[in-house]
Amino acid sequence: MDRDLASARELADALPDGVVVADAEGRVTLVSAVAARMLGTDPDAGLGEPLVDVLALQDQEGRAWCACNRPYEGLSTRSAIPEQSWLLPNGTEVLVVARLHRDGPGAPVHRVAVTLRSGRGRARLDRERSDLVATVAHELRSPLTGVKGFVQAMLNRWEKLSDEQKKLMLTTVSSDSDRLSRLIAELLDVARIDTGRLQMHARPSDAAVLVGRIVDSVQASTSRAVELRASAELPQIVVDPDKFTQVVTNLVENGVRHGEGTVSVLLEPQPADADHSGVRITVDDEGDGIPPDLRRRVFTKFWRGGARGGSGLGLYLVNGLVRAHGGTVTIGDAPGGGARVVTTWPAEANRSE
Repeated sequence: MDRDLASARELADALPDGVVVADAEGRVTLVSAVAARMLGTDPDAGLGEPLVDVLALQDQEGRAWCACNRPYEGLSTRSAIPEQSWLLPNGTEVLVVARLHRDGPGAPVHRVAVTLRSGRGRARLDRERSDLVATVAHELRSPLTGVKGFVQAMLNRWEKLSDEQKKLMLTTVSSDSDRLSRLIAELLDVARIDTGRLQMHARPSDAAVLVGRIVDSVQASTSRAVELRASAELPQIVVDPDKFTQVVTNLVENGVRHGEGTVSVLLEPQPADADHSGVRITVDDEGDGIPPDLRRRVFTKFWRGGARGGSGLGLYLVNGLVRAHGGTVTIGDAPGGGARVVTTWPAEANRSE
């Protein structure tokens, strides 16, 4: 093996993807260790062999990669073959991309560089998409069923229903509609966080006022006790009020849904030695808590910590929205044995890009 080939092999072996390179005659000049492992061959065994023989990839119908893509034929301006899914000899899926090198437009191909990447990453994304579809379908079905059922009942029995019954049905329909709106807002925010396109309109806000409204709203819809304590001297925080309300509502509702006993909400100034001034909000419940070994996973999409349902997106959104404000979120143990979630909110604009 000459020095140039050894140097190229060393560089190719350092890459996470497999690499196969062929010359102008379609003869293989390099097979990286990763590619050889994928193709079930030795890195040196394929040197000088036809690319069609070394690149033993087939599609679901048994057609070969070279036969389908014809890298040395076709348009004289073609410079690449886009990512495609192919099967290795052992049946494992790989994602294959090729670069066609020419001396200039219209010149013949003098080198073909092919990369092979494991399909596990895409399979994981496909599973996440399937999970999202299943989650959305499940979460939408319940309130939609309620809305449709009550509306149909009112249409069929309007004259027979009392005013109180009509009011109860309409109240339920309104509540289920709000639930649908919140779920749609959650899904949109998840997409924006994932793509880095989350927009916020931060302004100075009174945390005590905003949290007081949230606690009153949650308390009105549950028989569980929700207690709010706030320090007398709280600095104003710079937040998007809608996003802030979304985060705190999520945390308080989680305490009600998954915890036991009283849900406690505490607002206090950040300690003097903190990285930034602002407000610290602590939400405690009296349930079973979250084991330490699971706390790193609670902020991932579709994580569900209890048997009482939910979209599995709530804490993922909490983490994303808090960090977008430049704050922090941590999970610990409440004094009563339940879960404690602490979020911090800066007193000055400190948005995390």
